[in-house]
Amino acid sequence: MLAILDYKAGNQTSVLRALNHLGVPAAITDDPAVLRAAEGIVFPGVGSAGQAMDLLASSGLGEVLKEAAAKGQPVLGICLGCQILLERSEERDTPTLGILKGECRRFPQGLKQPDGTPAPVPHMGWNTLSFKREDPLFEGVSRDAQFYFVHSYYTVPDESLVIAATDYGMEFCSAYGREGLWAVQFHPEKSGRYGLMILRNFYRYCKGAGHAV
Repeated sequence: MLAILDYKAGNQTSVLRALNHLGVPAAITDDPAVLRAAEGIVFPGVGSAGQAMDLLASSGLGEVLKEAAAKGQPVLGICLGCQILLERSEERDTPTLGILKGECRRFPQGLKQPDGTPAPVPHMGWNTLSFKREDPLFEGVSRDAQFYFVHSYYTVPDESLVIAATDYGMEFCSAYGREGLWAVQFHPEKSGRYGLMILRNFYRYCKGAGHAV
């Protein structure tokens, strides 16, 4: 079973619906015992980094996530979850989980799209990925696939972690991680068949990893 971490900050229900559509057993939970026993943890989120960190700290769920990553339990961060796996966010100058090296920055003002028109912030809508390396999370995903984004901040992880980038007035990292610990800035649960393919690939990895207790 996959556990969708419930810390009162986001889109857990839409992730659950997508996993149910795939026939993947999943549950939304804030129970540390259920999270620790899961085959993998999905860490979604929308909203502000500061508020999310306050919720994770007060509930103790931030420590559960750190423990999961340290022991090799698979984790997939989505949107805000992607951002706060790193060490710091420019949003309210917030120290974040620090599970992986890097920080989150706000898009600068004055970005332009390729045709010269303004690139509004937040970045909202469909966009493609430019892959920097092969990764099992994206197995079978077309290089022309588009994914759904909604965000005003972007991640700057350690360069060795970058899996894919996206161009929106500038190139930014849109997927990063290492085997068993991934983060995507876009919403796979809202990105059609290729987004569902990513969720299926994550579950397939979790089934093979054998970290459930």
